[in-house]
Amino acid sequence: MTLQYLIFDPSDDGEGTGTWDAMASVRAAQVPAVLAEVKAVLSWAEAHAPGPRGPLEEGGAWDADEQVQAEADGADGWTTVTLTLTGPWEWGEALVAYFSPSDD
Repeated sequence: MTLQYLIFDPSDDGEGTGTWDAMASVRAAQVPAVLAEVKAVLSWAEAHAPGPRGPLEEGGAWDADEQVQAEADGADGWTTVTLTLTGPWEWGEALVAYFSPSDD
């Protein structure tokens, strides 16, 4: 599956842990598609988990935070979906590679 809405911006802490932030701001009609991408990413992350999910400072190997914020101007307004993943650098880069378009 190639992601159409979520584009991850990676950052490396220099000690083997990374953070991958993605954000999509869409109209109400596209929200289900964005949430399907979030679900697919989280399913992959859980299936390939490098250890238990939870805050790294509490012993977790990886974690994720999802936020959905709808604007106040009704059903035709914009909704912003953000997804942040943290975990081992190699794991996160494998996740991003899995969802990136192939060069075929």
